[in-house]
Amino acid sequence: MNQPPAPKSSIDSRQLTFALLCILLGSGSVTLALQTIFGTQDIATLYVSAPLWQSMIQAWSGKIDPASQTAIIPFFPLLLYLLIAACGLWIAGAFLISKIHGQSFTTVLTDWGIRGFRWWLLPAVWEILRIVFFILNWDSVEALMLATSQFWFAISIAGWLATLTSMLIPLQYRSPAIEQEPSPKVTIPLTAWLMMGCFTLIFTWMNWQLYKGLLIPHGDSAMYEEHLWNLSHGKGFRSYLDQGLFWGEHIQFIHLFLLPVYLIWPSHLTMELCETVALAAGAIPLYRMTVRHSGSTTAGKAMVAAYLCYFPLQFLDIAIDLKTFRPISFGVPILLFALEALELKRWKTAAILLLLSLTAKEDFAIILGPLGLWIAWQQWCDRKQLPEESKQSLLRTIGPGIGVSVFAVVYLLFVVKYAIPWFRSGEQVHYVGYFSRFGSTLSEVIKNILFNPGMLLGELFRPDTLIYFLALVVPLGLLPLLSPSRILVALPLFSLLCLNEIAHDPRHHFHAPIVPVLCWAAACATGNIPKLLERRASRFKISSASGQNFAIHFLWSSSLATAIFFSLSPLGLVFWDSGSTWYWKQLYVPGERATQFPKVLAQIPPESRVASTDFVHPRFTHFDRSYDYSNYLRKVNEYQAGVPADTDYIVIDTQHPYSEIKTPDQIPEYHDHPEHWELLPDQTNGYFIILMRKPESAPPPEQPPVRP
Repeated sequence: MNQPPAPKSSIDSRQLTFALLCILLGSGSVTLALQTIFGTQDIATLYVSAPLWQSMIQAWSGKIDPASQTAIIPFFPLLLYLLIAACGLWIAGAFLISKIHGQSFTTVLTDWGIRGFRWWLLPAVWEILRIVFFILNWDSVEALMLATSQFWFAISIAGWLATLTSMLIPLQYRSPAIEQEPSPKVTIPLTAWLMMGCFTLIFTWMNWQLYKGLLIPHGDSAMYEEHLWNLSHGKGFRSYLDQGLFWGEHIQFIHLFLLPVYLIWPSHLTMELCETVALAAGAIPLYRMTVRHSGSTTAGKAMVAAYLCYFPLQFLDIAIDLKTFRPISFGVPILLFALEALELKRWKTAAILLLLSLTAKEDFAIILGPLGLWIAWQQWCDRKQLPEESKQSLLRTIGPGIGVSVFAVVYLLFVVKYAIPWFRSGEQVHYVGYFSRFGSTLSEVIKNILFNPGMLLGELFRPDTLIYFLALVVPLGLLPLLSPSRILVALPLFSLLCLNEIAHDPRHHFHAPIVPVLCWAAACATGNIPKLLERRASRFKISSASGQNFAIHFLWSSSLATAIFFSLSPLGLVFWDSGSTWYWKQLYVPGERATQFPKVLAQIPPESRVASTDFVHPRFTHFDRSYDYSNYLRKVNEYQAGVPADTDYIVIDTQHPYSEIKTPDQIPEYHDHPEHWELLPDQTNGYFIILMRKPESAPPPEQPPVRP
């Protein structure tokens, strides 16, 4: 005999109990993971500074062993803190959802507790796996688990936050009338403009404050401003840091397009502003592509938020070494606009933009090669859908894409093999040294990469490769993986960067050409989710609409969550951590060193030739010549130690981050040749040392050539 159904109140009671259990177990899960992570200073400092770690251990009633730098953290006090926080978030979230949507508070409390706080169990999965690998004595795998712990926590936070926001904010779709239009124009909403404006304001402020605080290096940053100054003053496309003309380093000249703006305001700050605005503008084509693929304006806004919070993008504006300007960054929005033009089949616009992207750096050719194959494949797929009488010949269909690939390969080989070496007086490109494991010459490196699969696979399949991959795709909610044909466009460059000895870290700039490709793949994936869920309806017991809603909120929340652990911006923990190297008061509030520096400028005439240490070097680029004073041997001094013979002043910053000289007697020129150099009186309380060449020791002026 069939049993009568259980009363509704009984079902609700069981569900509420299950929600409470999720919160209790979730809090315990996070507690266990935090005990492991913060139990050792080496691991804890992946998250917080050493001083903050010590303060946290004390707040959690723990004890630190100074000898081993490990800590014992009691389980229950930390669990209690987390339980209080979890219950507060549970009740507050349920209250918001019930009020906004007019639902029963008890029903929402149950649903939100189960769906949201089960994401808190993910750290327990991480901890269990770590313990298993520890028991099995798989030290390398356990080390990998520890090294990727931030991604586990980021996914847990993102899943919890995406559950809450998907319950609060349903997707908004375009009207059916607009959907029926061919290639409709997509209007950028005010919300997206505001997000781009916030990004521009924050990063411009950060960049400008770094410059005012004398924290921006000349090499690979302010030297690009020197290019524009020298070019506009008849000195050629160069800085006096380069090995001659700049094209001996890279075929990169996109920053020359800033000249009209630069002539109005000739300052490094101008270029910083332009770069930040350009990066923010990449959100425009991303919004439009996302809306076209998903049909949802909410998805478009989520993509904009994800892009602007994407920490690999933010490091293109301010790198981990505080290099704040790189022309390669301009290639990101250009390539994004080009990809949108390709999707709309605006071939001429796409071709112009793709060519323009090559001016950002020759690295973009490594993207254009596989992109051309993608264009050919996409055109071939579209051709199959046409009736026979409408089909073009196969050659005309795939020819343009194949042509892009061939051009990219030929261009890259020409640049690397002939163009750059020609500007270097026959020397090979400098970045061959980044692949020293594969050989000492360009030919050896290419030969071993192409024809030595054992060496290639051994270098590719390493823990660093996995961590690099996670750093690029986890902040985008793993969505690029749902558009495999597009993500394959980035595979050759990604593989090459993994082989590069200094480039497999998204906190520098080498990954710039990959950023637009991954964001493009994520934008397309927002429309692939419903199709995937419909095809796997029996496996995924979730409607396509709710699945798409969650995935789109998971996109921006993943970008935000990873930024907490990796970003230098106000989104990141390090920005607020007073013990961190990247604490905002330490970086963005100019100190006494910057206050004293104007006294140095007042003593040196603008027509002088000045050799200076790195972080004050950018302030002398508008002088007659600005030389680098360091241990690097430069062509301007014929690769000899010391300063060029025509140097008028030497300026030493005794307090810069890599300062080795603290007193005048440590300066070789002054110590070895006091008859040539005069020490100017110190007006800066020891922050700077100024040497002036004595007039009688100055070299004779350059004589014009005598005509026969």
